[in-house]
Amino acid sequence: MPKDITRQSVLFPNLFRRPVVAKFDQRHGSSDGGAILLKACDDRLGLTERLAIVIVDTRQAGKVEHSIRDLVRQRLYGIACGYPDGNDAARLGEDPIQKLLVGRDPLSGPTLASQPTLSRFENAPRRADLYRMGEALAECVIERHRKRLGRRVKRITVDLDPTDDPTHGAQQLTFFNGHYNTWCYLPVAGFVTFNNEPEQYLFCYVLRPGNAPAKQGAIGILDRMIERLRSAFPKVRILVRLDGGFGGPELLNFLEESKVDYIIGMAENKVLKRRARRLSKRRGKTANVFGETLYAARSWKGRKRRVLIKAEVVRQEGRQPKDNARYVGTNLKGSPRHLYKRVYCMRAAIEKRLKELHHGLEIDRTSCTNFLANQLRVLLTAAAYVLMQELRLSARGGECARAQVSTLRERLLKLGVWVERSVRRIVLHLPVSFAYRRDWLRIARSVGAVPA
Repeated sequence: MPKDITRQSVLFPNLFRRPVVAKFDQRHGSSDGGAILLKACDDRLGLTERLAIVIVDTRQAGKVEHSIRDLVRQRLYGIACGYPDGNDAARLGEDPIQKLLVGRDPLSGPTLASQPTLSRFENAPRRADLYRMGEALAECVIERHRKRLGRRVKRITVDLDPTDDPTHGAQQLTFFNGHYNTWCYLPVAGFVTFNNEPEQYLFCYVLRPGNAPAKQGAIGILDRMIERLRSAFPKVRILVRLDGGFGGPELLNFLEESKVDYIIGMAENKVLKRRARRLSKRRGKTANVFGETLYAARSWKGRKRRVLIKAEVVRQEGRQPKDNARYVGTNLKGSPRHLYKRVYCMRAAIEKRLKELHHGLEIDRTSCTNFLANQLRVLLTAAAYVLMQELRLSARGGECARAQVSTLRERLLKLGVWVERSVRRIVLHLPVSFAYRRDWLRIARSVGAVPA
């Protein structure tokens, strides 16, 4: 904080009965006082420790000022608090709470890493480092819920969904994608759901070139995840749920060989379209008719599989009837209506998680030239989302139990604080009038705090 604070003050002479002066002179204050909840969630998961330990540090030891662990934590906690850019480091270097989160003395500790240091860090990891970080993220999520649920888990649903990441520069491997009508990356996100819980937990986020087909890398992701889930939950039933872009004989063969349940959207073709039209003729108005058929695509080499059909004909006065059929391949038992509406369509909830990643944490802030640097950025943002999901899980029973990431940040993390340090302890002075104090204290106790 500059010693001369005259330019850090403003006067409102006529706004109230008395003149009001606003001064930015609180040297030991921060606007992120509630973020210590993130550190408590991280300690429970061991997330940043797992991510940092797998990165090989190739720097010269005598010139290292900030450890890899400190850089990972600084970047990850900053993203969770609403600072997605490396440029934010210039404004947060002396923030007492941000220093405290990294493990430094909040008042006299050394300044946090600068933007150039963070940029060098983002461009340093190799492909093998990023692969191990992705594995560490998935292992952390699985281990957390194994301890939380144990034998109560009967079914686990694995969802993969591609999304777009528009690019606006000369980033490596960015291509024009006709479906999204923009230059972009095409990352894929993976989520797991335990039993019938409403939350889908993120376990991977893989950046891919903008011209990548939806199914690229899907078998590798699923193979590793299914193996780890069966190791952690030996008797659980696993359901893989995907949209039509993932369908193909290689994936279907892999899922059947892995002995998992699956329900996957399928593209329209002439044979299925004829069968859908026959189903839709039962009614003469707009209606959904559900049926099923055994179908063998040419690429399936004569192997027939169960295909659910939602035959819909949209009829409007003065217009020709319009077909709007949907096709879903599955090896599940049950009525077509139930499987389509209550199982397959439930994957739409993933869109809420993707919106949180894009709008709540800005995971699409992939402005580095180097593709691997952008992959590191999305991995750190995905890890920040895992911490926010843990925070939301700890908020069960309160007003924040179903809050979105941006709301969690506004209610629980962006909290004005004055930091006081003595020989024995650090005291965070938070506002008495804090509107969500009860929720904050409940969460704090659930992540390890005790009455002081």
